[in-house]
Amino acid sequence: MSTIRTLIGSVLLLLGILYVYFYAWRSPRSSKHPEPVQYPVAPPVGRLSAAVNHVFHLVAPDHLKYKQPSIVNGRTDVVTLTPWLAPVVWDGTFNPVLLDSIYQSKNITVAATVFAVGKYIRFLKKFLETAEPYFFVGFRVNIYVFTDHPKDVPRVQMAGGRKVVVRSVPSSNRWQEISARRMELIQNLIEEVHDSVDYIFCLDVDSEFHGRWGSESLGGLVAVIHPGYYRDDRGRFPYERRPESRAYVADGEGDFYYCGGAFGGLLQEVSLLAKTCDLNFKADAKEGIEAAWQEESHLNRYMWINKPSKILSPEYLWQDFKPRNPEVRIVRFSGVVKNYADIRPNV
Repeated sequence: MSTIRTLIGSVLLLLGILYVYFYAWRSPRSSKHPEPVQYPVAPPVGRLSAAVNHVFHLVAPDHLKYKQPSIVNGRTDVVTLTPWLAPVVWDGTFNPVLLDSIYQSKNITVAATVFAVGKYIRFLKKFLETAEPYFFVGFRVNIYVFTDHPKDVPRVQMAGGRKVVVRSVPSSNRWQEISARRMELIQNLIEEVHDSVDYIFCLDVDSEFHGRWGSESLGGLVAVIHPGYYRDDRGRFPYERRPESRAYVADGEGDFYYCGGAFGGLLQEVSLLAKTCDLNFKADAKEGIEAAWQEESHLNRYMWINKPSKILSPEYLWQDFKPRNPEVRIVRFSGVVKNYADIRPNV
């Protein structure tokens, strides 16, 4: 009798498990709360897996002399560490000589992407000219320019080991479509260069460098704090607030508001971000939904779930029309003042 009871119990347990599994698999997704893609399949690795060493194994040259660091004195006017223990990079929180000596010995290559489509081509010359004295000086740098005006790409003299690579893309009648295509093109580029590049930064072309942007910014997944909202309560962040969108962030959720105009990190991490945002953007589009700030909205959703391993302060993407706040000691990269009605095709 006990054997029969045990057998019956086992059968009921198995049926229960099968029911739960079948229900979870077959249950239709609520139209009000679509489930966003969070963890896409990683791209081919190769050099990507080796690049992890660049983050975790930091070797300083023997006999390098630099100022003694302090464990008790430092910046007290800003937060330099997130609740998940990611560093927030501000002026005065790092030693550039030490960091450059560590990373230059690793013989790394850094890529940057910019999109100079339509009238945005007018900003490319200053971007390239200012990148030369400030962006990863002393490192191998490839700047990939995506443009529908390849013949108008200016020639800028660059140091050895630094180059501009031009990629032709079609024009568009809506600036939102240009913005939407960016993640797919970044993903495709990473798949192409993953054997020759270690880190990639995706930057807005309508910006200029004013100070050092170097090895202090290297990390796994790197976000930049948006200069317009970093002092605000998160209830005022322009997250996508419609539950129907896969970029949805509910009230009371989120950490910071990150820039869509500057982000980067190891190729593998940026590839995951780009692919996820692209898939979610396209899934929304099929349902007639366009997130409030296009790919920036999807990026903020992604980085709320997949925490950045390093965060760059608003020094790394300021806005020229904004007066500099006291805690911003230096502006390293800044969006220029512009007339959107003039440069955007549908504004």
